[in-house]
Amino acid sequence: MAPKTALLVVDMQRFFESMTTTAVPNIKKLITHFQSSSSPIIFTQHGHSREELTADPSPNQLVRKWGPGGSIAYGSDDWQFQTEIKKYVEGSKSGAGASGWPKVVAKNTYDAFINTNLDQILREANVERTVVSAFNRGFETWLVSDACGSANKTQHQAGLKGFGFAFGDVLTTDEAVAALKKGE
Repeated sequence: MAPKTALLVVDMQRFFESMTTTAVPNIKKLITHFQSSSSPIIFTQHGHSREELTADPSPNQLVRKWGPGGSIAYGSDDWQFQTEIKKYVEGSKSGAGASGWPKVVAKNTYDAFINTNLDQILREANVERTVVSAFNRGFETWLVSDACGSANKTQHQAGLKGFGFAFGDVLTTDEAVAALKKGE
């Protein structure tokens, strides 16, 4: 039997819009596939509290690294989901459909498992595979190469290579959807 798979849509917020333009159509394709099979969909939303942005020094390592001006303030325009993604998230505000998906996990670090209930959500849904990194927590992982982005092509390629070496399979959107349909 195929592992139960969840789609984690990570930080598709206005702040990252310039880095993810080419990924959006593929993310929408993946979301549509997961919706059609009532499979778990979880959106992460990165942001920092006023305290994290104004304390000197900040208690948050990312704010110390990037500075308050290079960080996303909770509730700001940059914190909002991108327009093309927002409609998929809206169902989570009302508990979504009968399946209860999608869900939104607020986070303030690169790792969506730190200081969040993401692990609990996945385990309660009996998820065994995610379509983003959760390898260190015992989940089989896939990274969808054309449904993610980075600041530039060199960083993107290096990230894909590193992920493939250490954490899991790197697939295109079409390969991921075909594998899911096949029941792998």
